[in-house]
Amino acid sequence: MSVVAHSSRRAVLTGLAGSVAGCAATPPVPLAAGFAPRRIAPILMEPERIIRITVCTRPFRPAGPRLDVETVGESRVVHNYGHGGSGWSLSWGSSAIAARKAMALAEVAGGPPVVAVIGSGALGLTSALQLQRMGARVTIYARERAAFTRSMRATGSWTPDSRIADADRVSTEFPALWEQMARETYATHQTYLGTEGDPVVFSDRYMLSGGAALPRSPEPPPIRTGPGIKPIRFAEYRLDGLAPRSIPLPASASPFPVGETRMVSAMQFNVAELAHRLETEFLSQGGQIETRTFNTPADLTTLPEKIVINCTGYGAKALFEDKDLIPVRGQIAWLAPQPEANYGLHFRGVTVLSRPDGIVVQATRNDMNGVGVDDETPDRAEANATIGLVAPLFPSIRRLPSG
Repeated sequence: MSVVAHSSRRAVLTGLAGSVAGCAATPPVPLAAGFAPRRIAPILMEPERIIRITVCTRPFRPAGPRLDVETVGESRVVHNYGHGGSGWSLSWGSSAIAARKAMALAEVAGGPPVVAVIGSGALGLTSALQLQRMGARVTIYARERAAFTRSMRATGSWTPDSRIADADRVSTEFPALWEQMARETYATHQTYLGTEGDPVVFSDRYMLSGGAALPRSPEPPPIRTGPGIKPIRFAEYRLDGLAPRSIPLPASASPFPVGETRMVSAMQFNVAELAHRLETEFLSQGGQIETRTFNTPADLTTLPEKIVINCTGYGAKALFEDKDLIPVRGQIAWLAPQPEANYGLHFRGVTVLSRPDGIVVQATRNDMNGVGVDDETPDRAEANATIGLVAPLFPSIRRLPSG
């Protein structure tokens, strides 16, 4: 693993993390004789095709995710929250750490391991499954089922270091811990490749630059930060030898009218199907889910289980009065699905990703955007402006020859 001091977050959001450094000067790869460039379908990038606008408050902790153990009355609480924009991307690895801690506590207590999990999002589901795989009997307690959690509003890209920590606040041990979580999660997600419903897939991503001749949106989406928020140097890490590397495309192979195109095959989460799969798997193995709301840590002591994994995400700010937890607002405009357009791209600070449940269009040009903002009210003007930045790509999209 290598630490990246100043690299573009867009590389992570388009799946190019770990592949851009050292490649900037790589000449375009010529097409082999007898092979034609891949044909792609243009995305109908119009505000009129918006089917919903979602806003997610991502839980950022400057020191990184909270994974310690706390005693609340007679209960032992293992925390597993605060992953910023990396919840799905670090879920299995982080949950394995939390589950091992819970199992160790159960061993000390004696008797069969019986554990409660609080929360049913990405970390809650994977914590519950990791516990089951270690032999525990598990009940998930949550205010809402997975389909209604903030985890469902995720972009769906493999982004293991997206707002994961403040580089100036993390411990010296954190990079190694992060790598452990990222590698285990990446490997475990791949066990769902090729399975029914395609909960996890690899899709092509295009990182585009140039295109000065294309028209611009009159006003780009505004950068919003909360009051009193100071600039943060977000920690950025790169995993060596893990993910596919990007390649530069010659102009003749790029379907986009821009100056430079790079392409990579990157992991993608079809979040709705993935969450449904994990929830179904948990229930099929004897797990139970109960609707419950917790207002104070003392409420946890009313549970029959005395070992608890807390996966409440941003909800932990109020539940455990975590003053270190900072909200990061992120908005997605969802266009109607286009199954034929199975790719993603990054252009002008906007990430686009086609998923079965809709086409993600999200402004990602500034890491500080949304920091300290907990307002989850959809902003239609922001959605329209974001779409306007990338819309000029598609009227001019070139259908590539078939031979």
